[in-house]
Amino acid sequence: MILERQIPMAEQIFTMETPSQSALSSFIESSRPTEVPAADLHQHALAAQVLHSLQYQHDWASLQIHTKSPIDNRRLLKPLVSGLPPHRIYVHPDEQIEMLKKNIQEKDVPIAREWVLPTHLREKWSLRKFAEAFEGVAELPSPGVQSSEEKKDTSERVVQKKSRRDVKRLLLAIVGDDSTIVYYVVHDGIVKPRQN
Repeated sequence: MILERQIPMAEQIFTMETPSQSALSSFIESSRPTEVPAADLHQHALAAQVLHSLQYQHDWASLQIHTKSPIDNRRLLKPLVSGLPPHRIYVHPDEQIEMLKKNIQEKDVPIAREWVLPTHLREKWSLRKFAEAFEGVAELPSPGVQSSEEKKDTSERVVQKKSRRDVKRLLLAIVGDDSTIVYYVVHDGIVKPRQN
């Protein structure tokens, strides 16, 4: 009869394989810029996470991360994302009335590039910080390298009057601890509420 010695759990050696990176982790790591200071890498990773969500979960196109202002080329408060949403994010109330009067469908109005401000749920925002964020952005993000879809859209917009973008706006992307992202439209100033 052979007696086997029971090995206590503390003495057992477990060999665990390191799990492979998720698609999001790989994307964030591959999009890490070299010119960003180490202290700001978490802000860029947050922007990359929002960009990934917009691209793969919300079907946005022509996405870019901006670290410098398109107005005066100074460094932005936080990295911003710009891109083309699959449909219009916001319709100004006056434009909504005109569309109803002229029987224009929302799908017939060209889509404009949007600014997206990535933030974390635990970040504290004040009116001053929002004002600083709006100072660095133009009313419409510059397209940078345009896709053929955007070139067509831009030429249509020249023929039509510029859409009612009298006030700067951006999409505030709030990332939670569980990676859930919630989006809010934020305007620079007071805007008349939409009619339903």
